[in-house]
Amino acid sequence: MKTDISRRHLIAAGLAGTALTALPTGAFALSDAGAKQLVDRVVSEINRVIASGKSLSSMIRDFERIFARYADVNIIARSTLGADSRRASASQMRAFTDAFRGYVARKYGKRFNEFAGGEIEVKGVRRVKSWHEVRSTVYLRGESPFEVLFLVSDRSGKDLFFDMVIEGVSLRLTERSEIGAMLDRRQGNIDAMIQDLRKAG
Repeated sequence: MKTDISRRHLIAAGLAGTALTALPTGAFALSDAGAKQLVDRVVSEINRVIASGKSLSSMIRDFERIFARYADVNIIARSTLGADSRRASASQMRAFTDAFRGYVARKYGKRFNEFAGGEIEVKGVRRVKSWHEVRSTVYLRGESPFEVLFLVSDRSGKDLFFDMVIEGVSLRLTERSEIGAMLDRRQGNIDAMIQDLRKAG
């Protein structure tokens, strides 16, 4: 069961161009329609990449551009690094953010070959505190349909993903655990962890 859930998470994250970050706070202006439109745009772009017939390396580069376009990558990286972000210097955070963006693209982009014939169907949108939750169902060949919640905020001045919840599991928290384990293996050395992250995925 654990292997199956992990595979679902990787596939769905790739399809959605996932973004992971802390819960947003502050003024709220995002509408139901705006949140749904964001999900529709991301899915449309991912589907075009899948159907492009490009090499896997080219698709991964496209995926990284999609991730950068629809995710608040600076906030995502800081949240994923967790409490260690408070001791990181500005230059270390810039390096980590750049490495994390590539890591996400490689890790999830490698699943593109399994996406053929897949689609995401948006089922509904609701406001939750200061963000919107877009409920969807993912259909993939050889898999039972499963639910993915896209959490969308305009915290940074534009509509962006800040987390996805796949069958009840937050990808933001999953990646925070992964990065934490990498940092532990380097005895808390942020620079060494960043070098490892550039090769991971």
